[in-house]
Amino acid sequence: MLTLKSQAGQRPAVADDGWRIPDDLWRRIEPLLPPRPRHPLGCHNPRVPDRAAMDAIVFVLRTGCQWNALNATGICTSSSAHRRFQEWARAGVFAAFWREGLLAYDGLVGIDWTWLSLDGAQGQAPLGGGKTGPNPTGRGKRGCKRSVLTDGRGVRLGLVIAGANVNDHLLLRETLAAIPVPRPDPSARDPQHLCLDKGYDYTGPRETAAEYGFELHLRRRGEEIVETRELGKRARRWVVERCHSWFNRFRALLIRWSKKPQNALALLHVAAAVIAWRHLLVG
Repeated sequence: MLTLKSQAGQRPAVADDGWRIPDDLWRRIEPLLPPRPRHPLGCHNPRVPDRAAMDAIVFVLRTGCQWNALNATGICTSSSAHRRFQEWARAGVFAAFWREGLLAYDGLVGIDWTWLSLDGAQGQAPLGGGKTGPNPTGRGKRGCKRSVLTDGRGVRLGLVIAGANVNDHLLLRETLAAIPVPRPDPSARDPQHLCLDKGYDYTGPRETAAEYGFELHLRRRGEEIVETRELGKRARRWVVERCHSWFNRFRALLIRWSKKPQNALALLHVAAAVIAWRHLLVG
C-alpha cells in the first residue's frame, strides 16, 4: 500500500489501484491546487508533499477509516492530511476537480442530456453535525441524505446534501441548480427527459420540471406497476440507483463521520470527480 521511491529517487508510476490518487488523475488535480500559504514568521517546517496528502485523502475516502488512522499507514500524518483537505475544500479544489472532469467528459464522449435521472439516498451520520437529521427509516437515528442527478449513462451532474428527514422532492430544485457545467437549452428537436420516482409526485416538482424545460417521466403514487414496455424501449431511471451504489463503494460516504457539512460535501465531490474521470480515462 505504501509507495516506495525508485533507486533514482523518483516516485514510481502509480496505477489506479483505488487506494491512492493515480498518476492520470494527479496530473488533472495538481494545477487546481492553491499555492502554499506563507508562514507569518517567514519560516516553516518542511511541508508534506501535496501528492502524499492527496493519497491520504483518497485512502480515507476509499476505506472510511478515521483520519487518525493515517498515522499507522505511513502515507501522511493525520493532522497534515486533514488540514490540507480542509484547506483545499475551502479553496473549492474538489468542486473544480469534478467540474473539470465533467467538461473533459463532455468534450470527448459527450454528456447524455437526453435522459436524466434524479433520486436521493440516505446514510448514517452517527456524529451529527450540519445538514443531518433523524432518519425516518432508521429508528430516528441521525442521518444524511444526498440528492444526485445523473445523465443517461450515470455520470453525476448535480449533487447536494441535506438531513435524512428532508423529503426528496424538496431537494429537486436545489439539485438541478447544482449542475456545475453549462446545460444546453432543450428544444423540440433535442428534448431533455427527466425520470423521477413516486416520491416526487407533488405539484412543486412538476412545476420545477416545466420551468427547467424537462419532459417529465413520473409514476403517480398509488399507481400499480404494469409491464407495458414496448419493443426497442429500455429502462432509464436505474442509472441513478447504480450511481448511488458507486458512491457507497467509497466507505467514507456510506457512513458520514464529518460534522461539518462542507467537509461531507467535499468528500462527495472527490468521489464524483474520480468517477467522472474514470468514465473518461477507462471508457
